[in-house]
Amino acid sequence: MEVTLRLAKKDDKEIVRNLLEKYLYEFSQYDNTGVNKLGLYGYNYLDCYWTDQNRWVYFIEADSSLAGFVMVNDYPEAADRETDFSVSEFFVIHKYRRMGLGKKAFFMAMALHKGRWQLKRHPKNITSVRFWDKAVSEYTNDVFELVEAYPNSEYNDGTLGDIYFFDNRLA
Repeated sequence: MEVTLRLAKKDDKEIVRNLLEKYLYEFSQYDNTGVNKLGLYGYNYLDCYWTDQNRWVYFIEADSSLAGFVMVNDYPEAADRETDFSVSEFFVIHKYRRMGLGKKAFFMAMALHKGRWQLKRHPKNITSVRFWDKAVSEYTNDVFELVEAYPNSEYNDGTLGDIYFFDNRLA
């Protein structure tokens, strides 16, 4: 299977919005978020990915079919740590999970942005915890810091996020 990342253009915003709804629905089981009056979760920062500098949305494609997305920005999860980039959202459609596609997409995103990284995960999302532990460990050759229950990194349910810190400028 050929895995590629494709930068989403402004004309792709509706596709990103649709995928975000699926992602946010799935994530709501961990952070206990509800829908708005229209029955949608919504994503407050979506427009910023086409109006602000240093925000990128990449479609993950598998053999030219849409398989998910990666959203990258320079907004730090831990404001007290210097950072160049953060994975703000990461989603692989169920059909493409457990095939190595997510890890390939993560590695590709890292290759596009060299610097100091932060990546936050929800500790109740055990599938995500296992994925990120393996992917970050492999990508960095175990040269990273993971701080569990990082102060001021709360999700909507009050759970403190776990944050990985690593630098890929020399990778």
